[in-house]
Amino acid sequence: MTDALFPRDRAEVAPGAVHLPDWLGDARRHALLAACRDWALPPAGLRTVRFGGGVMSVRQLSLGRHWHAGGYARTAVDGDGAPVKPFPAWLGALAAAAAADAGFPPPSDPYDIALVNFYDASARMGMHRDADERSPAPVVSFSLGDTCVFRLGGTEHRGRPWTDTELRCGDAFVFGGPARLAYHGVPRTRPGTAPPGLGLAGRLNITVRASGLD
Repeated sequence: MTDALFPRDRAEVAPGAVHLPDWLGDARRHALLAACRDWALPPAGLRTVRFGGGVMSVRQLSLGRHWHAGGYARTAVDGDGAPVKPFPAWLGALAAAAAADAGFPPPSDPYDIALVNFYDASARMGMHRDADERSPAPVVSFSLGDTCVFRLGGTEHRGRPWTDTELRCGDAFVFGGPARLAYHGVPRTRPGTAPPGLGLAGRLNITVRASGLD
């Protein structure tokens, strides 16, 4: 396959939205996966999310602050009620480095929260905006495991036009500036596409944000 022979190039998908293919090297991929497995354990571990009267097909955990339908909390209010796990400084540094490589200046607020989503073969994510943060710092997303189709739309509504980007294991995606509040989602994954040496069946998405909260 020709796409396996040639490196994929950095691409600005839309103003303020930058795809960084293979940004995570092999060592970082394994280290991040190991961290996710630790974070997924209770208390305040991986949970099923109920939102808008339904149940999300992805399972999720939070670091730094717990995200739920009402915003952010200090405890897993819609889970086991335990205090949220701390946000690690090294993850913030990793996100800041990816944002810098995407061409963004240093954020005015530190990265202090993360959402980790696990997609099995049937999971998807509807179009939504990351609008519960006060900080305008760019959102940084890391992908592990199966490839997915990442859909980026506009800032006004969930409908077309949108742009689809294939995110593979090790990719980073950064959206800030005019794309910071763009609607986005994952209409499908490609089961079985994770690198065999990683040891992950499914997809993990680690989304790092600056809350701007006290």
